[in-house]
Amino acid sequence: ANPDFWPPGFLPTHWRQLHLIQSPTTPYALVEFQAGAYDPWGGAGLDKCARLLNHEFQRVFYKNNFSFGNVFLNLYMTFGGTNWGNLGHPGGYTSYDYGAPISEDRNITREKYSELKLIGNFMKVSPSFMNAVPGHWSISKFTTTPALTVTPLIGRLSDSSFFVLRHSEYSSKASTNYKLKLPTSVGRLTIPQLNGTLTLNGRDSKIHVTDYDVAGTNILYSTAEIFTWKKFGDRKVLVVYGGENERHELAVSTSSMPSVVEGPSHDMTIKKVDDYVVLNWETMRELRIVDIDDLSIFILDRNSAYNYWVPEVPRSGETPGFSTFENTASSIIVKAGYLVRTAFVRGSELHITADFNTTTPIEVIGAPKKTRTLHINGEKVRHKVDDNGIWATSIEYVAPKIDLPDLESLEWKYIDSLPELQGDYDDSSWTVADHKKTNNTLRPLTTPTSLHASDYGYHTGYLVYRGHFVASGIETGISFETQGGFGFGNSAWLNGSHIGSWKGKGYLGSSTNIYSFPKLKAGEKYVFTVLVDNMGLGQNYVIGADSTKNPRGIQHYELFGRLQSRITWKLAGNLGGEDYQDRFRGPLNEGGLYIERQGWHQPNPPTKSWKSASPITDGVEGAGVGFFTTEFNLNIPRGWDVPLYFTFPGINASPSTYRVQLYVNGFQFGKYVSNLGPQTSFPVPQGILNYQGKNTVGITLWALDGKGAKLGRLVLEYREAVRTGMRDVTLVDAPAWKNREGAC
Repeated sequence: ANPDFWPPGFLPTHWRQLHLIQSPTTPYALVEFQAGAYDPWGGAGLDKCARLLNHEFQRVFYKNNFSFGNVFLNLYMTFGGTNWGNLGHPGGYTSYDYGAPISEDRNITREKYSELKLIGNFMKVSPSFMNAVPGHWSISKFTTTPALTVTPLIGRLSDSSFFVLRHSEYSSKASTNYKLKLPTSVGRLTIPQLNGTLTLNGRDSKIHVTDYDVAGTNILYSTAEIFTWKKFGDRKVLVVYGGENERHELAVSTSSMPSVVEGPSHDMTIKKVDDYVVLNWETMRELRIVDIDDLSIFILDRNSAYNYWVPEVPRSGETPGFSTFENTASSIIVKAGYLVRTAFVRGSELHITADFNTTTPIEVIGAPKKTRTLHINGEKVRHKVDDNGIWATSIEYVAPKIDLPDLESLEWKYIDSLPELQGDYDDSSWTVADHKKTNNTLRPLTTPTSLHASDYGYHTGYLVYRGHFVASGIETGISFETQGGFGFGNSAWLNGSHIGSWKGKGYLGSSTNIYSFPKLKAGEKYVFTVLVDNMGLGQNYVIGADSTKNPRGIQHYELFGRLQSRITWKLAGNLGGEDYQDRFRGPLNEGGLYIERQGWHQPNPPTKSWKSASPITDGVEGAGVGFFTTEFNLNIPRGWDVPLYFTFPGINASPSTYRVQLYVNGFQFGKYVSNLGPQTSFPVPQGILNYQGKNTVGITLWALDGKGAKLGRLVLEYREAVRTGMRDVTLVDAPAWKNREGAC
């Protein structure tokens, strides 16, 4: 809820010592380290999770991990995706975006993705880090200010050492000036030696290096961070970066004097000192290249470094496969903006597959010697070669015309999805709730027979109960304890008359509700119909709590004035339960609503006799559930990656409370809860959506209020079209509707 707040004391400082206690003879691995966060029903939203655990979080926490000698860092999640088809647990909702570096719709515009790329590429070309021994952090030994903390990792098999710098108060937003005091192969040096001071900005961290090997060239020290380095034939390239307007200094062990071969040189100070040469500069947006012997140093600001990529060029074939030392060595460096996917050589052709979200200049550093022509996404492009051997071209971005259907103007078909409320409804083929014992070891029975849905093979989606009894005339109401997981809801009817609903809370997984009704006629038959939303089975967050065993459905009931045993119960879930009907979409995709049991959420339902009505403008009259379906065609231009979203109204935008399931070509891709949220926009990927043809959309609309509900707004939209090198996406060959035997 407050993504700018970093609580005090949350940065670990003792994990090196902990590792030596727990497993001193093994490499230090951190598994499922934080790269985002879940968000609950009614939560702040996953965009705020991404803001809290952003690029600054990565710099401070991930580099802090490396200060402990962490050599295996696994992140949860780099990409989260979507809890389609009831895959999720009740602690979250349809989106599993997670605030991850790659967003749910596969967008990589979050800065944390680019920051992760910088960190990952540095580690990829720094094998000496694996043999560096972490020391104890210090606020005085390596810097001139106690406001900063440095943890050393001293080379064991070589002189290469690493120094992880952060604010002593990790959440500080202050910009702190400092000098370094670092041990090197020529002795202890105070850095910078030439001009000014270094600066660590708020919520930042740096890895400074000493005696860093670049293919035989010794970088005596660098305060600028290293992105990557490569050896191309008889030349070497080192790419370093810093924050804009920061001062940095780098020294190379050489007797030669360097020259600035590209970019402004007026503010760069160069000085020969004993057996090394020192470069001192202030970071700016313009690229600068400095040549020293056979080494070219590319000096960038951090935001410019984000545009650089290091694709591996396979030694044979067109796909690199897994990274190897050989593939890493054969990489090239490409400046190309949004995304570079792959690079490969075909004869004398250099091929690059890449994506573009704006007109983009492209530069290739280290093009293989045998290549002569440049091909972007399969098309040959003209390029120039400058004096530094860099290939340069540009890719123009012209936004395509994307025509999307207006969902409100389409013809929708409607059918009642709760015919159980009708007096002549026949539930004779329903599952009888007659188990006098439960398989559940967590929740003992407090009812004559089990009403736990999973005891009868129903584990997913909406649950429908029918309770039959003969009235004595003294009944005054009923209480239900239902459990569906966080954010769940329920509604209850007596002989088709709505007697109440539980609208749900994001922090409650069960609820006891008392529903009253008018005096009943003695000797007459009555039926309770109860609809319970199952938000998924729980996870075991706490050892021994067995929360995954929390049952779903009706847990307990009391019919005031009567014995529990006077009611006999039946229930319905997904048709067939564990022997589920839709083998293609899997066991969790559909629940127990009437239309789901019939399979009408799939393409080509039998709508000829259905009436025309829209979920947007017409909706459902009174408390109940309606199903609406429509079709539309798409014609998204090929060669463009255009994520599409179904967007519902804002939370609490309607005076009514309702719940929606969104079905797209038979796949459930959204659960929307109007009073909780926070999710209102649901991305559906290409391949589920047919981008060049017909699509079927279904909406189940559950009105929890007696006044009914309508959506008021439902929009199919896109936010960005990316010119892509991605191969054509194959449409999922999912089955359409056919009559289901036994569905009722």
